Amino acid sequence: MTKSANTSPFISLQVPEFRNFLAGKFLVTLSFVMQSTVVFWQIDHITHDALFVGLIGFAELVPNVAVSLFSGLVVDSFPRKKIIFLSLSGLTFSSFLLLLFTLPGFEWVIEKYWVYPIYSVIFFSGICRGFLSPSIAAFQTQLVSKEIFPNAATWSGVAWQGSAVLGPMLGGLLTGFNGVQTAYLADFCIMVFSLFLLLLVPSKPVPEKQGEKESIWKSLGTGWKFVFGHQLILGAISLDLFAVLFGGAVALIPTFSREVLGMGPEYYGILRSAPAIGAVLCALFIAVKPPKTNSGVILLSSVFGFGLCMIVFALSRNFYLSCAALIVSGSFDMVSVVIRHTIVQMYTPEHMRGRVSAVNNIFIGSSNELGAFESGATAKAFGLVPSVVIGGTLTLLTVGIITAISPRLRKMDLKDITV
Repeated sequence: MTKSANTSPFISLQVPEFRNFLAGKFLVTLSFVMQSTVVFWQIDHITHDALFVGLIGFAELVPNVAVSLFSGLVVDSFPRKKIIFLSLSGLTFSSFLLLLFTLPGFEWVIEKYWVYPIYSVIFFSGICRGFLSPSIAAFQTQLVSKEIFPNAATWSGVAWQGSAVLGPMLGGLLTGFNGVQTAYLADFCIMVFSLFLLLLVPSKPVPEKQGEKESIWKSLGTGWKFVFGHQLILGAISLDLFAVLFGGAVALIPTFSREVLGMGPEYYGILRSAPAIGAVLCALFIAVKPPKTNSGVILLSSVFGFGLCMIVFALSRNFYLSCAALIVSGSFDMVSVVIRHTIVQMYTPEHMRGRVSAVNNIFIGSSNELGAFESGATAKAFGLVPSVVIGGTLTLLTVGIITAISPRLRKMDLKDITV
């Protein structure tokens, strides 16, 4: 392979297996984000209470974290494609149930049991995602060579954020003009198609374990021991954990849209898409000019910028300013995602990728879901706007603390680990 080919921003897309995998992953994420958008709006519409909206995150957090404690070992011990298929089958069933609750003859489920059947479906989907996230992350690394993995991580981020742009827009527009039933129908169809598309990607062998055979309990703890013994990985995922936990305001966007900006579901979908729009634009730039030098400083600065954007969003009373703040926040977040994902995958041995990805999923997944619950709880306790301002401020403080205690992360350059 020539040097020019190696430096091409499209090098990973030239691998057919990765290209097909990326298309399937795009649709899976599109379904996730679209469904999440509709569920947040539906719960807010039924309850008119930010706390109940935040409880959506808690309903997914508990099973996701519980499963992730051992799903990494499963991913490292069994064919990853089979785990992906079973997990997606479960998520497809979850999409069907949400659709079913809106069909004629089944509306009584929500009327009788209120929002709790929706929470039950989210709980089940949390179990499935606890297996899916580490299996997809580990499987992806088997599709490209180590030399081009940073480029693959960037395009994976483009696909994820691209679906995160379309998902909220589709969910918001379909809900606003045709109702939640149409939105859930589209979500179900997309999930079914993604399931069949990912089946086209060839299976890969289970990576051979290195060293002596470990007991199950020792093997379960290996991923945690590896992460906590590695300052770069621990610093990067901890930074993301606390930034999203404190600064993330996704769960409150429908409430902001309704109470602060006075907008309907169509505009809510645009607001929900705004961070992903910024992320896609940033990812396209990163694909051409990756942050290989001063990577640690760039990572810390991007999270600091993310916190500032959340404060601006909280204080805004103008729809366009709110959109702009969310778009810029998505750009900063994309930088963080690419750098963190590259650090985790490049430093992790192949036979441990499932377990380390599971630990990463606990950190990142818990920050998203627990962050949603935290947003709802703090909004209930301190008010809608103050809760987001407090969260953004805590994000800034987190950056300062990690900058002080993790000098290796601060001085990191990706060019030293991507060769």
